[in-house]
Amino acid sequence: MKSKIFLIFFIVVFLLIIIFPALSVSFSQTYYKNINSNFPISYQNIKGDSSIKVSYYEIDINVLLNPNNIIARTELLIRRKILNPVFFLNLSNALIVDSIKLNQQIISFLHNNDKLFITPVSQDSVVNLSIFYHGLPVPTGFGSFIFSGYENGPVIWSLSQPYGSQDWFPCKNSIEDKADSSKVRITCSENLVGVSNGVLENIVNNGNGTKSYFWKNTYPISVYLISVALSNYYEYKTYYKYSQTDSLLVVHYVYPSQFSNLKVQLDKTIGMLDFFTKIYSTYPFIKEKYGHAQVNFSGGMEHQTITSLGVFMDNIIAHELAHQWFGDKITCKDWHHIWLNEGFATYSEALYLEETLGKAGYDEFIRSRMNFAKSAIGTIYVQDVNSLYEIFNPYRSYAKGAIVLHMLRGVVGDSIFFNILRSYVNDSNLVYNTATTEDFKNICERISGKDLGYFFSQWIYGENYPIYFISWNYNYISNNNYKVDINITQNLNNNPLYFKMPLEISIQTKDLDTLFKVFNDTITCNYSFIVFGEPVKITLDPNDKVLKDKKGDEIYEKVKYYLGQNYPNPFNSKTKIEFEILHNSNVKLEVFDILGRNVKTLVNEELKQGKYKIEFLPENLPSGVYFYKITTEHFTDTKKMVFVQ
Repeated sequence: MKSKIFLIFFIVVFLLIIIFPALSVSFSQTYYKNINSNFPISYQNIKGDSSIKVSYYEIDINVLLNPNNIIARTELLIRRKILNPVFFLNLSNALIVDSIKLNQQIISFLHNNDKLFITPVSQDSVVNLSIFYHGLPVPTGFGSFIFSGYENGPVIWSLSQPYGSQDWFPCKNSIEDKADSSKVRITCSENLVGVSNGVLENIVNNGNGTKSYFWKNTYPISVYLISVALSNYYEYKTYYKYSQTDSLLVVHYVYPSQFSNLKVQLDKTIGMLDFFTKIYSTYPFIKEKYGHAQVNFSGGMEHQTITSLGVFMDNIIAHELAHQWFGDKITCKDWHHIWLNEGFATYSEALYLEETLGKAGYDEFIRSRMNFAKSAIGTIYVQDVNSLYEIFNPYRSYAKGAIVLHMLRGVVGDSIFFNILRSYVNDSNLVYNTATTEDFKNICERISGKDLGYFFSQWIYGENYPIYFISWNYNYISNNNYKVDINITQNLNNNPLYFKMPLEISIQTKDLDTLFKVFNDTITCNYSFIVFGEPVKITLDPNDKVLKDKKGDEIYEKVKYYLGQNYPNPFNSKTKIEFEILHNSNVKLEVFDILGRNVKTLVNEELKQGKYKIEFLPENLPSGVYFYKITTEHFTDTKKMVFVQ
């Protein structure tokens, strides 16, 4: 049943992309990668052993074809934080463990329920473990280890995010447990090229029809970012000159038959590296390399120093490159905070478009992601990290996560915003380490000098987005000056009850346009402005700095509706509410408690033009603050009242 639901989900997404082409093909490909509907979408029993820390991985993998198989050895350097009598590593039961050496001594083990239980022969706090195993990996998630092919040869690749590392090598399957370094040796048929993280130290011809590729990574790395990719690749080397005397190797491994068509796109990587270096900081793995390994899925995966890529479009190349800063250098501490990886990489796409296409390119991208973000259900903070859907939800983790950064930029201003991003990726406590939303919030507050608790509380841990109802009027004062009165009322939400955000209001008169800035921090706000010239139009948030919907008339039309303050207020046994409508209208007058729950509907019918007075008796209600709200086809307003028994 889960696989059927999974398949239906992606069919729906595919249809949405066809119906709404403005969202761009790269969006779907970046966010959905290539999940096979047969792969499980929910994970249980995936948790690393908290009593150990793995500081080093060395994976020696022999990839065999016809039949597909791997024969491998993984060496781990493990620090035992707690000297329990038994510790475990994560390893799929689909792989057969042949033997284990602990500090060069063969030991017994138990392999059960995708866990490899080890009984140490001593109480050493640091142990060296070598595990010998073989078998055919059974893929999970996005395709943790895949044997496939293209028209001219085989393609074998890994994509371990989020929990698939255990499908092809023994590990502590915890995102926050970064190893200090790693090595991967790939042995394969001599007509294939093996690609992995870091620097290629050596290639050895084994004299038996196979070659071995020795890769070494010297930077801290999260377990899901260790990767392999094999095919009969064409190697295309370029260099990014980041100083007068130093260059970074930028190397691409692509199918030979496709290189000529891909070269133009591959060459854009240098410009992207230069751009992200200028706005973020030096490329995080400057001692090693950056590049791409072409594989058979419709998207990209940000493996450290070597992105696996199936589609070579600008947005996807930029997205995966940005992950080297946001996701690889600084990794979210757990999958609850995945927006720190995916939201930042998605927003980096917008920044690259702003650099190459100007403000129009940036604005178009933001509008499309805002449309997606409005479909987000639940909090950006991932509640269920056992669900692939929940972690990599395109509406929340990607689109809405990116829009949060867009809105933050509007709140603090451009110069402070980019200072925040640079400070975040270079923070001494976070570099080559992990981070939470709170870590990022603290840096935002330190750099901006603003209390941003409200911002992160409502956008990361809250749900939905504000819906603003707008009404306005004006009166002549003197000397062509006019007083403009604007009412902005929010739709009642659940979490938060209402949104607090700085808002811009543009007032257009017959003589000039003026932009006013306010801080909207209650359900109903009334503002008054003095402008020169007769007003003809107002625009709330003209530059789309806030994720929102708007209702009401922005083009001027004399106010035709009115909701008065109840009287008496505060009240004891009853109170009266007056309102006026100057057109026949469908009218709903409701009372809500402070949590936004409807406690009484006073009117819900079509009324004729005129003034009305409604009596409210708070039967069986406790003392407290209540809100009453009127809604018509063209007008809404909300006011507060206090009931005291």
